[in-house]
Amino acid sequence: MSALAMPFARAEASSFRVRKVEFGGIPALELRDERSGAYAVFARRGATLLAWRVPHAGEMVPLTDGYATAVEFDSQNGVRNGILAPFCNRIADGRYRFDDRDFDLLPGVPHGQRLIYHGFLREMDLSVADVQESLAGASALFTGAIRPNDFPGYPFALKLNVRVSFTARAIALTITGTNIGERAIPYSAGWHPYFRLGDAPIETLELTVPAARCVVTDGNLLPLPGEAAYTPVTQAPLPDFREPRPIGDAVIDGCYAGAEAEADGLIRSRLRDPATGRRLTMWQRGGLTHVFTGDTLARDARRSIAIEPVEVMTDAFNRDDCTRTIRLPPGTTSSFSCGVEFDVDSAPATFNSASSAIE
Repeated sequence: MSALAMPFARAEASSFRVRKVEFGGIPALELRDERSGAYAVFARRGATLLAWRVPHAGEMVPLTDGYATAVEFDSQNGVRNGILAPFCNRIADGRYRFDDRDFDLLPGVPHGQRLIYHGFLREMDLSVADVQESLAGASALFTGAIRPNDFPGYPFALKLNVRVSFTARAIALTITGTNIGERAIPYSAGWHPYFRLGDAPIETLELTVPAARCVVTDGNLLPLPGEAAYTPVTQAPLPDFREPRPIGDAVIDGCYAGAEAEADGLIRSRLRDPATGRRLTMWQRGGLTHVFTGDTLARDARRSIAIEPVEVMTDAFNRDDCTRTIRLPPGTTSSFSCGVEFDVDSAPATFNSASSAIE
């Protein structure tokens, strides 16, 4: 473990371990619970979650559908499990205006090809600054920085930290941006995970998203101006998931807003397999929730579903109603936290009660 060459804390007799691995040719860290066998693998590039498996009913259940090879990872098709910063989703035409200045993220790119989305962090090589191991879990801190000349159209200085925490049944992320420059910068963060519950088809899974409104978009999936961007979920073209309902054959690529937080201040969405009782609970501290059924993925379309916690809606850099949220003054820090937990909420007849407990 000393080969990690980083600050390291280990509790005596800890059951959780962190080690360097190669996953499909991708340099990564594995966080593992040696008692149960549960593990998660994060790429050094972008702190991208590549794999997460948890034991249940005698099998190691895959709970996410990440990149499987280095070639696939390099393609970034679908932004599988990518962490989104310094912006979420699309920026219209690759252009935005901030503090009375115009910026172009795609200089020289002709009209019709000007598509940019989900920020730069997902393709940045990060350092691992800290690793913690204990009896209760493990964590790793990935860190990197954007300098003014690194990316066209984003001439700002920004430090980025991603703390990933892992337990036998859960993953948590805290994405932190710190303005290390001398002027205010635009900034927001989010996560783009693709979830599954073993081999269950997503059509059979039940989804719950506690959102009262949906974001209305145009033909380019850009939100309409001002208040026209919002509509009650009961009147939206997207399904209403305030109560659990099967995903079925719905084709979804849209954003839910106005979600009601629970007593602890967290917004929780849930994905459940009624056949096994397996369930994922996605939580986020504020923001919106984007849902994508993966119909256009190059590999295994509709094998998994993206349930994405994001701080702001698409094209926030160009919206007056998002100006305060995205503005990060010099020397200040913005953090966004989210995560996911696995549990089993029943013991279906297809499993006996002993084997259906989490092992």
